[in-house]
Amino acid sequence: MEKQLSSSKPIRELNPQFLESKENKQHLIDYLLGVADNYLILGQRLGELCGHGPNLEPDIAITNISLDILGQVRSYYQYIAQLKGDKTTEDDIAFLRTEREYKNVLLVEQPNIDFAYVIVRQYFFDVYNRLFLNALQQSADETLRALAFKGIKEANYHERFSGDWLKRLGDGTAESKAKAQEAVNNLWIFTEELFHKTEADTSMVEAGVAPDMLQFKEYYYEKIEEQLSIATLDIPEVEYFQKGGKQGVHSEHMGYLLSEMQYMQRTYPNSKW
Repeated sequence: MEKQLSSSKPIRELNPQFLESKENKQHLIDYLLGVADNYLILGQRLGELCGHGPNLEPDIAITNISLDILGQVRSYYQYIAQLKGDKTTEDDIAFLRTEREYKNVLLVEQPNIDFAYVIVRQYFFDVYNRLFLNALQQSADETLRALAFKGIKEANYHERFSGDWLKRLGDGTAESKAKAQEAVNNLWIFTEELFHKTEADTSMVEAGVAPDMLQFKEYYYEKIEEQLSIATLDIPEVEYFQKGGKQGVHSEHMGYLLSEMQYMQRTYPNSKW
């Protein structure tokens, strides 16, 4: 099962006067934070695993994926700092905000319970991220088109890695299958928030800056369910999905993550290597 993921329509160019509106500029900043914070928080989670993989190959791979993601997030934060036009730096945006100012989805902040949780969380995000970057290459914003084009090759590899491991865990030993199924059951409720639209998302979709990810929601779940079937894992049945992260309302895990991530910047302000 595959689908044409990028549009063949001519790319819509952003009106030069678009960012002269303070409202439009703030919506773009908020939208970019929602995108970039997903990468930052997931990169931090994966970075926690450096040296703790089940064997050398996935240990190195997960560390490299973390570096890939953090490399991407720098470009988004640099763009945000440019839009702000003050003395804000990428480090300020990454490390000096409060918990409620982060706009990442709840999925990426979930803890590394075990290797199965890491892989399932990664696959749920990777499928979405590949769809997102493919679609973002049609953005009316030239900077975002470039970032999407740069990130898509890495996103393709990330999805292959997590997808292959999902199959190995689900169709492996009785223990690995049980752990993978538990991770799927517990993380499934966070997936729908990936497609939830904030006011900033809606504004950027209307302006042609952001892709309307709702059009890919059905395909996303088809792709996930197909992979779970191959991995001999059951698809959870849930009555509701959890959301709130994109509005800054996070799980109990987020504060602990930020305490560790922000420690150096807050303890030694303006420190330099």
